Amino acid sequence: MTVVTKGVSAEAVSTKGKLFTISEFRHELGIPLVLARKLLVWGLVEGYLAVDGTIRITEEELAKAREILKNPWRKLALFVKSLGPGLVTGASDDDPGGIGTYSSVGAAYGFSLLWMAVYLLPLMLAVQESCARIGIVTNRGLAGVLQRHYRRNVVAMAVILLIVANVVNIGADLGAMAASLKLILNVDYALAAVIFTIIIAAIVIAVPYHIYAKLLKWLTLSVFAYVITGIIIHPDWITILREAFIPRVTFEKEYLFAMIAVFGTTITPYLFFWQTSEEVEEGKIEVKESKKLSLHHRIGRMRTDVRTGMALANLVFFFIILSTASVLNANGVTSINSAEQAAEALRPFAGDYAFLLFAFGIIGTGLLAVPILAGSGAYALSEVMKWREGLEYKFSQAKGFYLIIAFSLVVGLSLNFVGINPITALYYSAFLNGIIALPLLVAIMIVGDDERIMGRETHPGWVKLFGWLAVAFMAVAVVLALWLNFVK
Repeated sequence: MTVVTKGVSAEAVSTKGKLFTISEFRHELGIPLVLARKLLVWGLVEGYLAVDGTIRITEEELAKAREILKNPWRKLALFVKSLGPGLVTGASDDDPGGIGTYSSVGAAYGFSLLWMAVYLLPLMLAVQESCARIGIVTNRGLAGVLQRHYRRNVVAMAVILLIVANVVNIGADLGAMAASLKLILNVDYALAAVIFTIIIAAIVIAVPYHIYAKLLKWLTLSVFAYVITGIIIHPDWITILREAFIPRVTFEKEYLFAMIAVFGTTITPYLFFWQTSEEVEEGKIEVKESKKLSLHHRIGRMRTDVRTGMALANLVFFFIILSTASVLNANGVTSINSAEQAAEALRPFAGDYAFLLFAFGIIGTGLLAVPILAGSGAYALSEVMKWREGLEYKFSQAKGFYLIIAFSLVVGLSLNFVGINPITALYYSAFLNGIIALPLLVAIMIVGDDERIMGRETHPGWVKLFGWLAVAFMAVAVVLALWLNFVK
């Protein structure tokens, strides 16, 4: 942080004019606290360290900041730059497999499941904040924290199931990316899948985290393809707003299963592990760059980050259902089995622009989500096995960690060539994710509220409320899934 004067006195106030605290500074500019602090860290604005230990900003520096943020595009770019793991985690929730699920739901049921994008948001916020808090306070990944307080073999079993589910998702995502590229450029499907796998593996293994994190952050822009698609098709906004806020639930087997699929796609275990581990990675970067923030400041920054990421995830979820319901369901196309099929089906009704945006969005979100799917399992298993782990290490320093990532990518790729139906595989993967998520959510809520682990940074009240609601809804979803598949 740039500080040009230490110990600002009353005399200094008179010569410098009014001095603003960081809170006053950000309110004057109408920006989030995380961006206000980053303007100081980046040296775009200079601050004064007052005698009471707080940072103060002069009117002259406030005017400079106003000039910097005058351009709305630069303001947006700086805000995105100021965010961290929460933004990436949220955007990765809309991977090609998730896009396929939302597309099939929108085509089959129209707007009737649109309400889930609104009502699941506070549950997602609570769960991901819980995971992020655990990473920040303990400086350990989720598997590392859990095995210190629960039996190691139980945690190891959950991690193995997580990797199995992640590998299936990786296979489906790589297949969707290759199929989408084939739709655009008519390239060989197998070749495209192999090339995507090689590119992802090379970037993950060769590029250090502090650089790689920036790449992932800008890849999040790919999800806006679905927002733009939803706007250019000119939907009926009155109907959409009514359906979004007034739930219309029907107690039929197919509808209930669609609800379960959406819930399992939205709140999923790999996000828990990734969010926790990346908060640890961010802490390492702060130490390395001598910019270590207090626990209070890190949690405040994390909250803005997580809220932005989860809001983005649900916005995209909302617009995918909106688009497929408005175009496909409205024109009698009610059966969609994959994300790329949804893109192709949009073309005759919504035009080439909607088709291309949807298809390019699948490739972009796949490039974002596949490394996170592979990385989350690698973090978790490395912690259980007590191997060195982290994307900031070179391959020679963390061989086991990177070999897990490579194994996940290769096995996921191979699923596209052994005759396994990717939709069937995703179906079982979603079910497996639900089974894993339930005990993990219970453990996360218990650990995050344990003062012996978290000190004074235990869950705030709203996190407890919506976190345990997420547990309850996941329990209902698992019971319903078992009943629908094995009883009814």
